[in-house]
Amino acid sequence: MNNKFFNDAIIGNKNIRATFSNKGELLRAYYPNVDFKQFVDLFHLGMKINDSAIIYLHEDINNRYYQYYTENTNILNTEIENTYFKINIKQTDFVMTKENVIVKKYIFTNNNKIDLNLSFIVRSKLYTNYNNMVSGKVIDNGLIQYNHDFSFSTFANKNISGHRINDVQNYIRDAVLEDKDYIGMSEDSAISYNLGKISSGEQIEFSLFIYIDNNKNIKNMEELEEKIETLKKIDIHKEYNQTKKYWTSYLEKHDGLKIKETDSKIVNEKVKKIYNRTILLFPLLQNEETGGISATIEVDENREKSGRYSYCWPRDAVFITKALDELNMYKETEKFYEVFCKKTQSKNGMWEQRFYTDGTLAPCWGYQIDETASVIYGIFQHYKINKDIKFLSNNIKMCENAMHFLFKYLENIFEEKEENDLVKKEIEDKVREEGREKDKIYKHLSYDLWEMNEGVHLYSLASIYGALNAMLGIYEEIKPKYENNRLKLEQITKNISKIEKEINNIKKYVEKNMYDESTKTLRRNLNDNKMDISILGTVYPFGMFGNKEKTITNTVEKINLTLRTYTGGYLRFEQDSYIEGKNPWPIATLWMAMYYLKSGNKKMAEDCFKFVTNSASPLGFLAEQVDNNTMKPAWITGLGWSHAMYVITLAEILKK
Repeated sequence: MNNKFFNDAIIGNKNIRATFSNKGELLRAYYPNVDFKQFVDLFHLGMKINDSAIIYLHEDINNRYYQYYTENTNILNTEIENTYFKINIKQTDFVMTKENVIVKKYIFTNNNKIDLNLSFIVRSKLYTNYNNMVSGKVIDNGLIQYNHDFSFSTFANKNISGHRINDVQNYIRDAVLEDKDYIGMSEDSAISYNLGKISSGEQIEFSLFIYIDNNKNIKNMEELEEKIETLKKIDIHKEYNQTKKYWTSYLEKHDGLKIKETDSKIVNEKVKKIYNRTILLFPLLQNEETGGISATIEVDENREKSGRYSYCWPRDAVFITKALDELNMYKETEKFYEVFCKKTQSKNGMWEQRFYTDGTLAPCWGYQIDETASVIYGIFQHYKINKDIKFLSNNIKMCENAMHFLFKYLENIFEEKEENDLVKKEIEDKVREEGREKDKIYKHLSYDLWEMNEGVHLYSLASIYGALNAMLGIYEEIKPKYENNRLKLEQITKNISKIEKEINNIKKYVEKNMYDESTKTLRRNLNDNKMDISILGTVYPFGMFGNKEKTITNTVEKINLTLRTYTGGYLRFEQDSYIEGKNPWPIATLWMAMYYLKSGNKKMAEDCFKFVTNSASPLGFLAEQVDNNTMKPAWITGLGWSHAMYVITLAEILKK
């Protein structure tokens, strides 16, 4: 496949996600979930005007582009002006709300002084492999590409004028598609439509449909063709208006902050644009059935720059659920904890590094204790908003299992011994069953939250501190439910005693081992003195230290000396090597904003917030990293964690 490192725009419904370049090229199409299965290797559209060769819509020296969403929706518009032929094309892309269909609606306007004869060409190349090979079959009004499991059908409400099943790359340039074969063993095929003559000053409309389905849902090819016959008759304008209504209503329903430009000097049109885009992005990142939340839509399938992105990290998702709660997306938050987290928790109480959004284990390369701690913390944070004791009751067992796993981790850190601890025996037995060396997983193989360093980390300990304090809160709320259950109350009392002991131990351990005496600042781990923005996790969100404690103010001063760039953004940590390590991160910068808000320094917080606002893409998406010279996204556009921190920070600013 060609490198497609940026998804500039995203559309979708509950089952389909489709991404586009800033020139309107369809880059990816996922079905039935946000992270699986991705079909598109390339999907190129072009025109043949009079006797020209193919003129690609997404790439021509004479094309100019302007892209925007229909206001308050996930409907994407790309306007293309071909200055040579003086023809304007408005491409509108959306996914129907009730059918798994991507609609590509076109308006062609002839601004030339001469009439233009127009043909429309579609080249569709899908991913294929030896175990599930793609083939192509031409039908009267389109092309069905299929393998054993799925079908990907491209069609219109008119018959095709030409097609090419095999050897497309050698024929596509001339835009004349002729082939004796109607079916063939090729993943790369093309079709064309004769749109006829467009007189000077006139315009015509044309719509293309992409229908994706699982073959388990259809009996045979004939039934699929009948479905296509039905779909091609849909009223495009009706479907457009229905999709528009759906998303505008969704946005209105989840406008939890109710921001207005008069609310604060920090709120302006661009802030509202990012805020609205965040609300419209979150449902496209979440699995409808399980509640699993993808970090973003994938951009690095070949792992050329990363370990891939379109997975659910429990830690990231906990930050996102905090933002979901700010946006009145309570059901989405609860589905994440009550369905996804229960499905993915290991028998010993831990959560692995990352998962597919359907709950199956994704490729991992290490263990991270904060993934487990974050879930407990997030559950209590959600409870404090919804005050639903049933929610705690439904999740108390899951939290206790995770808590016991955290206890085991701490025992290894503090070198505690409790020979009669049955939980310890159960976990150690589990370790032996899995063929791991005793104790190794708990102490030496835990990565930090950036997944780059192994060992004992301050952020990880802070997350456990936050989780155990959350457990105290959970027990305080849930104890009345067990007033007639003496054994359960005794167990809760025992657990509370253990929690209080370990909270005290964590604080002592950090003060002894995570403190740099020479600079009077906190250290990120036991191995080096590199400054790291995640040290702020001890203040926000986990509250291990107060924001004005001398150790913290000294640390913040050092952060500003080492991690702040001249543009006002912040790096993750010193000597970061990922994507050259020179780019500020919105997450890091908003973390600083949250610290400043907790410290009462609203001006510095607003400066951080403005940096992130100014770094957004033209469509309102936030990136993982920002080019420090251009202030444009440098990597991963539409990162869920960045958008979550933006909403959380904005909500905090509006409270001040």
